[in-house]
Amino acid sequence: MAGLVYLSALAPDVGESTGDQFAETPAPPEFVIETGPDGFGFVNMELFKVGFAGDLTDVDAAFLRDSQVPINMAIFGTPLLQAAWRTKPSWAIVATQDRAIDPRLLRQQAERIGADITEVEASHVPFLTQPLLVADVIDAAAQSVSRAAAH
Repeated sequence: MAGLVYLSALAPDVGESTGDQFAETPAPPEFVIETGPDGFGFVNMELFKVGFAGDLTDVDAAFLRDSQVPINMAIFGTPLLQAAWRTKPSWAIVATQDRAIDPRLLRQQAERIGADITEVEASHVPFLTQPLLVADVIDAAAQSVSRAAAH
């Protein structure tokens, strides 16, 4: 792995968990994960579109909602043993209309890791709604690490 592209993603440091990242900036109220007694959760069915995929068509959002896989909620409390961003160049795509992770938190995380930041007006799924922009960022990252490796 030569570099990292974060797409509407958190970037915890060593010893931090993903859940720790929400301490000061919680998830927006539109994003609700309902956890079952088995410790696995699903994004709330009624709030799915507004909280996760607000810029998709109703049909596409319903497909994502209905094809969810269970989320092991314990993962949000697991501290990182390594943080690749400490040794790899990073890029971040911040979705300014994200309702799963507050865009302020996404921006703060990207700045903290020194990522090259691209903002896009999109929900939590810009890879579906803005695929060319996402591909361009990945391409630029790949070209950058290729140039760096050549020198």
